[in-house]
Amino acid sequence: MPLTISMTEAELIDGCLAQDRLAQKTLYDRYSQAMFTIAYRITNDYELAADVLQEGFLKVFTNMHQFRRESTLGAWIKTIVIRTALSKIKKRIIFEPLESSHTSGWVDWGTRLDTEYLEKAIQGLPEGYRAVFVLIEVEGYSHKEVASMLNISVGTSKSQLFYAKKKLREALAKY
Repeated sequence: MPLTISMTEAELIDGCLAQDRLAQKTLYDRYSQAMFTIAYRITNDYELAADVLQEGFLKVFTNMHQFRRESTLGAWIKTIVIRTALSKIKKRIIFEPLESSHTSGWVDWGTRLDTEYLEKAIQGLPEGYRAVFVLIEVEGYSHKEVASMLNISVGTSKSQLFYAKKKLREALAKY
């Protein structure tokens, strides 16, 4: 078993601060797959997600001295990757106008959904819907945090989530 797997979070941080290449590679290996998944869910583009991952980790290594150890290292890295992904797509995000009809409920989970189909349905959402949905429902951010990240109002965040869920319900009803 390589030494890299047994490094603690504190050892990784200290190693990265000391510009230790082994610590940097271990940190990258430990977090890159999860961070790529997050970047892809937000960007809906493999190449752009790869760019986000690379740029995000450059920011991590460059700004490691700013990590205050008030959260886990993974949470800090995830925030950097999410913000990097959002900055890449902000120019493309169009927040959909509000619709007049309101439906209640979510998806009937009584039937087993294929994970791949669900992922495709999420990726098929308009960018504004998808960004808000992923940040709130998948990553667990609050509407206030999402509003701040996307430079929108809390009300817009709530409406985008509402309509994202509505569109997902429609897409999943066909399943």
